[in-house]
Amino acid sequence: MSCCAAGTESAAELEALKTEAPSAEEMWLSSRRLGEGLRQVDLIVPGVHCGACIALLERELPKLSNVDHARVNLSTRRVAVVFDDSDHPETVLTALGEKFNALGYPAHLPGGADEAGDPAFRELLKALAVAGFASMNVMLLSVSVWSGAEAATRDLFHWISALIAAPALVYSGRVFFVSAWGALRHGRANMDVPISLGVILAYAISLFETITHGEHAYFDASVTLLFFLLAGRTLDHMMREKARSAVRNLVRLSPRGAMLIKDDGSREYLALDEIEPGMRLAIAPGDRIPVDGRIVSGRSDMDFALVNGESAPQLVEAGSLAPAGTLNLTGPLVLEATRSAQNSFLAEMVSMMEAAESGRAGYRRIADRASAIYAPVVHLLALATFIGWMVVSGDWRMAMLSAVAVLIITCPCALGLAVPVVQVIAAGRLFENGIMVKDGSAMERMAQTDHVVFDKTGTLTQGRPQLINSASVDGEHLRIAARIARASRHPLSRTLAAFDQGAHDLPDFDIVESPGDGVEATAPDGVVYRLGRSAFALDGQTEGFERATGSSQVVLSRNGRILDVFLFSDQARRGAAQAVASLTALGVDAEILSGDREAPVKALAAELGVTQYVAGVRPRGKVDRVQALAAAGGKPLMVGDGLNDAPALSAAHVSMAPASAADVGRMAADFVFLHDSLEAVPLAIAVSRKAGSLIRQNFALAIIYNCVAVPAAVLGHATPLIAALAMSSSSILVVLNSLRLRRKTKVESFARQAPSQVSALSASGTGLEVSA
Repeated sequence: MSCCAAGTESAAELEALKTEAPSAEEMWLSSRRLGEGLRQVDLIVPGVHCGACIALLERELPKLSNVDHARVNLSTRRVAVVFDDSDHPETVLTALGEKFNALGYPAHLPGGADEAGDPAFRELLKALAVAGFASMNVMLLSVSVWSGAEAATRDLFHWISALIAAPALVYSGRVFFVSAWGALRHGRANMDVPISLGVILAYAISLFETITHGEHAYFDASVTLLFFLLAGRTLDHMMREKARSAVRNLVRLSPRGAMLIKDDGSREYLALDEIEPGMRLAIAPGDRIPVDGRIVSGRSDMDFALVNGESAPQLVEAGSLAPAGTLNLTGPLVLEATRSAQNSFLAEMVSMMEAAESGRAGYRRIADRASAIYAPVVHLLALATFIGWMVVSGDWRMAMLSAVAVLIITCPCALGLAVPVVQVIAAGRLFENGIMVKDGSAMERMAQTDHVVFDKTGTLTQGRPQLINSASVDGEHLRIAARIARASRHPLSRTLAAFDQGAHDLPDFDIVESPGDGVEATAPDGVVYRLGRSAFALDGQTEGFERATGSSQVVLSRNGRILDVFLFSDQARRGAAQAVASLTALGVDAEILSGDREAPVKALAAELGVTQYVAGVRPRGKVDRVQALAAAGGKPLMVGDGLNDAPALSAAHVSMAPASAADVGRMAADFVFLHDSLEAVPLAIAVSRKAGSLIRQNFALAIIYNCVAVPAAVLGHATPLIAALAMSSSSILVVLNSLRLRRKTKVESFARQAPSQVSALSASGTGLEVSA
């Protein structure tokens, strides 16, 4: 069923296969820059079917000159090819298109037949209806034969059955036949080859029996076999589409275009792909933002639920940022585009979802390897079954039917489905809770987490600190500090920067930021100002320096001598205490690593119930701590948001960052949570653990099925019809088991290692919900 079903060509898809391959110029225009001289182009390949297809493309495409690697997403039939654009990219892309054709996988750009509704499902339904109609009529004729019809009547009914079955097999069976022929024509075998052989041989045996006036024909078996195979494939297609509903719904949030405001004031409607940074767009009430941009004029309420999960609208006005996909509610706006559609916030979320579905986790690699060796093994097993029955019984009919049953029943569809369906559903469930997964293998690593390391400012706290001593500091010092702070994205710096009034009497500073320490600003006259940690600002000369307690502080110095101290207070992020309690219930330890001083870190740790914390840690110290945990056999999860957290995020076993994090930190993280609540952290662990559990259950179901079904077929206890029913049932069972991940349950169901803590958590009313 599905391991060969997800990419099965319908009639509509076959038309896509026949379309002319995209030119090198078209692929170049649709590609996007990744940095470091690399670009990525995404192509739709309808011929991708199973693990063998994936292995072939990911092995052969990188053999091309300047192609770095290729990644195949089975669910979307999308192949992402990363290539070096520094040396004749048009030659690389031309060779890429030719390579796809040479391998027997014609490709086209997204936006063609694959995305126009769901033609594959319609074609499957048509094929299923034809097979069902034919099987019912052939079955009625077979009942008459079985009831003891005379020889002449029996032969007549056999011929009528043959005439009914033939067009049904041609029309409905083309789903399998065309795929199998395409594979054989290019010197490979996919999972549709044995299925096609089984159906054709069952019909051929029946036709031979009819011609030779035999007593038994199996037209009912061949047509009903096809009906069951198509029923299983159709159900699988429906379940896969349901599992991927999160990605589809996300894509639907993007409008098709927007109204461009030209320099002369005239307006023109532009398609989404034609919008470029710098263009000014008119956004009417009720419209969604097409690309990331900045409000130029107008005031309106905006629905930012896509970004922060908050249902309450927020006021936006000139200067406010508006990510793609957010909804304008009340007033007209003029938006200046800051990014193109393919680089927007919404596109980033879609790409993360697809990456999560196609990641190469350890389980996925096992399933792919097993599926890749399927075709030669099953053909040899079928041949051995035929020879064995010929030797034992001498009955070629019995031998042939047993071999056909083996061809059908041994399809490792359940094994091929065991991992990808769970990954798709898990990524969708996490997205519904505001958590984006950047790599499918990250979920496997997240499930292994046994220790969480939190950054403080901007992670455990809201990252929007308030300056609490603005009335007592020198006004001139505040102006200088505010101007210098504009160069930093640190939360404390952003708070200070809000006090900058744009005065022209301040000099133009030459500014250098030291992550984890602060900002150094050199004036044209050589005066050096430093803003940041006391040790940094005062060149380590902190003796006699008075430290405030219970609040964060930033020191402003001039040439190493203190000018002023700015004190800040910050509130714990929503859900922080519940997240720590939930982690305890899951058997996961938590600690805080912060560059802030001892007093505020200790106060926050006490408020959240965290017993382990270290203050005054520099970026290198965070990396060392994460590496020390890993060296001791732990699987640390790092949760941070700042530029100084990026090295630790990369060094951790798995990492997580809020969407508000600095770009570097967000790119380094494996998970990004969009909502403000920190409950996303235990939720991600819980869902990942459940996903791992379901994958292992699916493997067990697939192995048990093969251990029972294959010997039964080899020993002649399964007819081709029973084999088709068993094969489809096993795949459907695996998919249904995977869909259990969509059910809601309480976090305590995942916390078997700490039942007493779970009871306490339940009593406290912590109602964290996850998918089961």
